[in-house]
Amino acid sequence: MEETLGFALFIRHRRKIVLTDKGRDLAASLGDMLKNLQTKVAMLRGSDDDSVLRLSTTHSLAMKWLAPRLHRFGQRYPELDLRVEANDAMVSTDGHACDIALRYTNAPADNLLFRDSLVVVVSPEVGAASLDEALEQPLLYEGTLELWLRFLGQNGRRNPGYDFSRSFSHAGLLVQAAVAGHGVALAPYALAYEDLSQGRLVTCPCIPLASHYGYRLVFDERKLDTLKIRAFVDWIEAETADMAQAFATAFPESTQTRSRGKALPLR
Repeated sequence: MEETLGFALFIRHRRKIVLTDKGRDLAASLGDMLKNLQTKVAMLRGSDDDSVLRLSTTHSLAMKWLAPRLHRFGQRYPELDLRVEANDAMVSTDGHACDIALRYTNAPADNLLFRDSLVVVVSPEVGAASLDEALEQPLLYEGTLELWLRFLGQNGRRNPGYDFSRSFSHAGLLVQAAVAGHGVALAPYALAYEDLSQGRLVTCPCIPLASHYGYRLVFDERKLDTLKIRAFVDWIEAETADMAQAFATAFPESTQTRSRGKALPLR
């Protein structure tokens, strides 16, 4: 190194090595440079972190509800880089891996953005002008028949001959099967909402089955005042309020599904 620099950095004694005056000056300058570099790197990392919003949500919600409307978030907040991870497992919002999570959960209504209901949906190509006509089709369900049986009892139908033909592991797949015309689905309104809005599905006159579940935002309340968290909260409150209004218009007799209009952090 001394050969490259063209001057001596050290005075070499028999039992020790000491810096020359030029060596001390260079060491001080390099120390200042390293501190400035560390400060700049930390600033750049913080800048990137402020503009990146990491969102975790379930596979079905990401596919059927979130993805079709993310362009509106991007138009409203072009400075934010939203990164979505579909994961049915619970995640922590304490670290850097996830800033905010949108979850389908059983919680008090005051802690939910939107409490869901189950409605009968069918492709317009299959068609069903009434609930009885819809029930003549193959009936699609998620997991078990429990919700269909509760829905039928609530709507005064107890025919033992219904064709419960296909089961699906995820509600998103259930809704997509109905869009494809495989039968009539009893589906969460939120997951069917986009397809209903676009005319790919239609509902049948019925009394919706109230769900114990709904959608909740989970985030560190200490981060609520950051731009990226506040932006997403404001945006999703508006989106779920629109969905709640559409549900109330389609099913005015139902009082179960309502948007609370506010997102609470996980405490």
